[in-house]
Amino acid sequence: MNLNGLGDRDGAHRVAVIALDGAYAFELGIPSRVFGNARNDRGEALYDVVVCTVDGRPVRTDSGFTVAAEHGPEALDTADTVVITPTRSFDRGMAGEDLPEAVAAALRRIRPGTRIVSFCNASYVLAAVGLLDGRPATTHWHVARDFQRSFPRIKVDADVLFVDDGDVLTAAGVAAGIDLCLHVVRRDHGAAVANHVARVCVVPPWRDGGQAQYIERPVPEPTLATTAATRAWALERLHEPLPLGELAAHARMSLRTFTRRFQEEVGMPPGRWLTAQRIELARQLLESSDLPVDVVAHRSGFGTGNSLRQHMRAVLGVSPVAYRRTFTAAAS
Repeated sequence: MNLNGLGDRDGAHRVAVIALDGAYAFELGIPSRVFGNARNDRGEALYDVVVCTVDGRPVRTDSGFTVAAEHGPEALDTADTVVITPTRSFDRGMAGEDLPEAVAAALRRIRPGTRIVSFCNASYVLAAVGLLDGRPATTHWHVARDFQRSFPRIKVDADVLFVDDGDVLTAAGVAAGIDLCLHVVRRDHGAAVANHVARVCVVPPWRDGGQAQYIERPVPEPTLATTAATRAWALERLHEPLPLGELAAHARMSLRTFTRRFQEEVGMPPGRWLTAQRIELARQLLESSDLPVDVVAHRSGFGTGNSLRQHMRAVLGVSPVAYRRTFTAAAS
């Protein structure tokens, strides 16, 4: 399988979406909306998205209607990426022996090396067939404790939006599926394509996979000040130092209040968020320009090329030059 978007069918990477009985309709539509809007410079589709069921029969959804997919399990034979969407059947968890034989048989049709993605409680399917043994993974926070108890060999992280472990990727609930699909597009084709898809879908182009799931956090009272305006202000000034005191002053809050409010709203401290945004900007500049690394470092707020190299190695495991070379080769 080619993880850079070049599949086996007319140049488009084939994504097969498995709809299980009791499927959540919202999540079932995410892959088609995200991957289906990914286009190259000539306007050609980069992904061929198909929806299938494990036995070729229609499946019920959680929303009061039935889905008659165009494909049966044979669609998995030629898939480059397989996406398994959640079902209400797993809302109370599932042990390995509870996996329906039709589902297990369908999964056996997937070619070795195929990229496999799960949303929400569909992680139980991957776990039941041993695909997550010894791997990091996430699932919806509501079932995370049961998930870990049922499959102790998995390194469950219930505090993140998604986990990318190379050929197996898992997302938390609902909107995290959008985040993970955009991440895959970005990984395959770069920030420009992913950002275009996000604009079409009217969603944020990027949320860090390590960002915390929003677990029982109340929506701030309308009368309380938020950090949203300061975050937008900071994004226009990533090339500047932006010390914490300056951010708090812009938000007209004390340092303590600003830090607490920022953590509540974003799920991470201000410093970590700034670094993540700067890494994102640096990646975009490396992908879309031939600017020297030192210039990229300055424009993204890292100051020096050495600082940028240290941060990219820590976050991405590669140097700026290696990242640019890899992306250029993938794009070609």
